[in-house]
Parts: sequence; structure tokens; C-alpha cells
Amino acid sequence: MAHLSLHQVKKSFGDVDVIHALDLDVADGEFLVLVGPSGCGKSTLLRCIAGLEHPTSGEIRIDGRVVNQVAPKDRDVAMVFQSYALYPHMTVRENMGFALTLQRQSASEIAKSVDAAAEMLDLGDLMDRRPSELSGGQRQRVAMGRAVVRRPSIFLFDEPLSNLDAALRTQLRLELKRLHKELGTTMVYVTHDQVEAMTLADRIAVLNGGHLQQVDAPTRVFAEPSNRFVAGFIGTPSMSFLSELEPDVVLGVRPHQVKLGTGPLTAEVDVIEHLGMESFVHLKLGSERLVARVNVGEVPEGTVQVQIDAPLRFDSDTGQRMAEVAS
Repeated sequence: MAHLSLHQVKKSFGDVDVIHALDLDVADGEFLVLVGPSGCGKSTLLRCIAGLEHPTSGEIRIDGRVVNQVAPKDRDVAMVFQSYALYPHMTVRENMGFALTLQRQSASEIAKSVDAAAEMLDLGDLMDRRPSELSGGQRQRVAMGRAVVRRPSIFLFDEPLSNLDAALRTQLRLELKRLHKELGTTMVYVTHDQVEAMTLADRIAVLNGGHLQQVDAPTRVFAEPSNRFVAGFIGTPSMSFLSELEPDVVLGVRPHQVKLGTGPLTAEVDVIEHLGMESFVHLKLGSERLVARVNVGEVPEGTVQVQIDAPLRFDSDTGQRMAEVAS
């Protein structure tokens, strides 16, 4: 395990600034998820931590040691990529033990480490197969196992589940949670999928345009977003924003805050999404849009009265969340 600290880290490619003077601390044993839209700088930041990119300025420290000029192999980190990057001519066992072979560990030590990782990731029946004989989920588990056998101080994950179908993503999310609980190792995980961020993270770091927007526990990022960007990015469906109900204020409303059938506002039902035990009702509120969550059997039609409970308020100019106003 290790403590990771980034101080005023900046990364530019020519005249393009990708990461802007970023400060971030990841506690020993913490599972931190970097989340944000495509192009926000999260993968670049992860590659800087791994040593695959060099920051333009600032410091990266692992357990207090500045590692800006330290080679990737000497940083004691292991990285799992979106692509599995397995050697096609090697068996699962050989793929998982290859890094230890390069370290000239003994055959018995390698076997012990590989068998322990295989048991942890339920790979025991696959050890003699080659990557071409595995499913996508199995290949990604092998890639994770290859990282686990190294016993690094920090695990780095770069969108490792994005190539998998929904069922496999759910399965491997649970396995990653279990893996972190068992190993207790510091993990930094990059994704654009906010569901992954909410379910995996001890804390979420939200990036936009290379700027850190908020770092907090998932529940607080959801309930107390620092600004309109964070509020709109975190949550499914996305938060609705209404700018015509109060002067100089944008109201942020999540589907569970919308009550239908009573209230001072009148809206028109536009589109309905049925999702088993609940449905999302998309409403037209004048020229604006609003989404409500309702139970099965409570889906309205036509025109409906609307009550909004405890919306968040954002400054219409800066986008920052405003202090709660007592009613």
C-alpha cells in the first residue's frame, strides 16, 4: 500500500494544456475513481502517475518520494488497461507469471504467487488456456491477475471494463470491490461511466477540461455537487436544470425530487422510459425539460401537475452551487 500525492501537476502537449495545476491526495489503501467526460484528462493523469507520460510541471509523490524522473518499472505500480494486452502465445499461467519471470524469481515463488491470484479471481480452471480460448470477461480477469501477482503498492486501472457487455461489467465491478477489500491496496481507477464511479469508489474525483471539479465520497458528490457540471454529470438520468422559475438562479432537480399529480406547476408528458419496477417520465415544462421517477402503475398521461421538492440552486453566471435557503 502507498500514499499518492500530486502537487500542482500540469500536462501540456505543445500549446494545448490537458491538465491544469492539479492537486490531489490519495490515502494509503483508498479506492479513488477519476471520472469525467472523454477528453477531460483523466487517462493522461493516470499515465503520468504510471510514468508513461511526464508532467510538464508539478510533483508526483509515492510515499513521500518524488517519482517524476523514476522509470515506470521502478515506481512499484501495476496498470490494467482497457485492452487486455495479453501475450497470445502464452497460457494464462504464463501470462500471469511473466513479470515475475523477468524479475528472476524462482519457479516455486512464481507458482505460489500465480496460484494465489488465480484463486482470488476464480481462474483456476483456465490456467492452461491461451487468450484466444477465453471470453472477454475472462481475459480481463487474467489481466487483473497479472497485476495482482506483482503485489504493487498502487494499482492503476484505465477503463478496464469498457469493452465488456453490461452483465460482465456488473460482475467484474463486484470482483474489483472484493479484490480491493481483500488486498487493501491503493487503487486509482479511471472511467467515464459514473455508475462505475458511484459503486466502486471510496472517493470520486470529477474532472472537466483538465480541472479538478470536486473530490468527495460518492454520496456527497451526488447530494452536494460543488457546481452545475458535477451535478449534471453524476446521476442517471441526468439532473434537470430549470432557469425560468427564479431570477438569476438555475434550479437543479433529480427525478426523485419530482412529485406528479399535485403542485403549482403544469407540465406535459412527453416520453416515458419503462425500467421494470420504476419508470422515468420526461416532461415538457414550458420551454424546459424535467424528468420524474414514478413507480410501476403510476405513469401519467397528457397534462399533469408537478411539485418539486428541495431542488439544488446554482448561480446562473458561475454555475457554483448556492448555499441552502431556509424555507
